[in-house]
Amino acid sequence: MMDEHSTTDALADHAGMTLDDALAALGSDPAKAAEMARHHKVDRAYLGVTPPAIEAVAKGWREALDLEARLALAAALWASDVHEGQIAAAKLLTQARIRPDDSAAWDMITAWVPACDGAAIADQVAIAGQKRLVADPARFDVLADWVASDHLWTKAAVLGFTLPWTKQTHPKPADLALRDRALDWAGTLAGDPHKVIQTALVSWLASLAKHDPASASGFVDRHGAAMKSYALKSARHRLG
Repeated sequence: MMDEHSTTDALADHAGMTLDDALAALGSDPAKAAEMARHHKVDRAYLGVTPPAIEAVAKGWREALDLEARLALAAALWASDVHEGQIAAAKLLTQARIRPDDSAAWDMITAWVPACDGAAIADQVAIAGQKRLVADPARFDVLADWVASDHLWTKAAVLGFTLPWTKQTHPKPADLALRDRALDWAGTLAGDPHKVIQTALVSWLASLAKHDPASASGFVDRHGAAMKSYALKSARHRLG
């Protein structure tokens, strides 16, 4: 990926703004920023801006900028290491369709995954990743290596990126095959003791249970013993 200076230069070239302009457009609330820093416990800059406010600005950027400019802006915002800037970067690439070619967006999103270090940013990156994975399910192959990663948020991204396959009411055979693949990965992750993984797994199973309760219950029967007791109890409660 480009360094901070090159991303800033690219932003000026393609989007007609500086990184400072973009961050200023997001706004700031110093009191809220201090509160957020205490809450997230990650050492980076915070603006104190709410997710709906970030979404409103990002939506305007998505509508106003062409793909090359959006990519340049997203890269610069991510490189800023500002909490709201990184969330805005992911929101810039959260679209059902990215034309004419979304491969650069997919590459950027997946490059961000190993740098995630907290739930808020990781969740937004996962939502962006979901859209690109649905657009091209062949990208499932990329996730295969993430299951065994030493990086917590990369493993969690396996569940986050594949969440759309838990929500299909009438999946086609190809979708069922992908769901089964994701279920295999989830089975591997069931034995991971970290609360982030266990919580994500419970949410993933609860989503699946709404559309395919048999598969969700079968998963708990097969892998429940590997889960932490609190997660297993929560899963059984949410599966009903």
